[in-house]
Amino acid sequence: MRISRNIAGTVFVVGGMTMTIAALAYPAMLGLENTSANQERVIANTRYGPITEADRDFVVKVRAAGLWEYPLGELAMERGTTPAMKEAGKHLVVGHGNLDVMCRQIAPELGITLPNQASPQQQQFVATVDGSSGKQFDSTAVSIMRVTHGQIFPVIAKIRASTQNSMIRQLADLANATVLDHMTILEKTELVNFEQNNFQQTAPPKLPKDNTTPPPPAPGSPVLVLKPRPDLNIKTPGPPTPGSSVNSTSNPALGG
Repeated sequence: MRISRNIAGTVFVVGGMTMTIAALAYPAMLGLENTSANQERVIANTRYGPITEADRDFVVKVRAAGLWEYPLGELAMERGTTPAMKEAGKHLVVGHGNLDVMCRQIAPELGITLPNQASPQQQQFVATVDGSSGKQFDSTAVSIMRVTHGQIFPVIAKIRASTQNSMIRQLADLANATVLDHMTILEKTELVNFEQNNFQQTAPPKLPKDNTTPPPPAPGSPVLVLKPRPDLNIKTPGPPTPGSSVNSTSNPALGG
């Protein structure tokens, strides 16, 4: 999966230069339409419990994250210069393949429209990594991924603690386990600069909404599928079966 390199956004420079990473954040959405800033407002009642602005925004965030982290994982598998880097790429692909299965399963049940493209900011993340090579490729990819995962981690916890919807709770459980797995595997590359990482997580620059919002899908277009990869044999959290909770699996072939 290739992402265009001609999209304006945040640019990352690794080494002696300054690297800036913007927050993994989106405005609240009704599908992909603008809605009230009140994240606690109930927008629908379903048989799984009420859906708030924050709940719906969370599903869109998880889906959009996969739309850029999955292709970035593919790049890491192809061009990582160390076994640890290639392993991190496999975890990104498998983890977001599993999350994508769950997003596509619950979105129709909850009346949520999923994007088919990442935001311009997120597309620029991938283009920046794609434009580097060798050791710089490894450092750039790890820096971007570790900061953005660190930013979304507390967001997941907040949703899990507050949502009244059982499907959202299951998605939050899977997202929490997946993000923790990804942070851990990225740290095993020994390329994480924790001091720099912590500063960038807590002091992201402000960007216009147009840069941080995934574009709406074309009317009638099919939902893009991020295919699960059981062939990679990566033990990582997988979607729950009906009536169960999230389990660690070796990524068995999933529907979709």
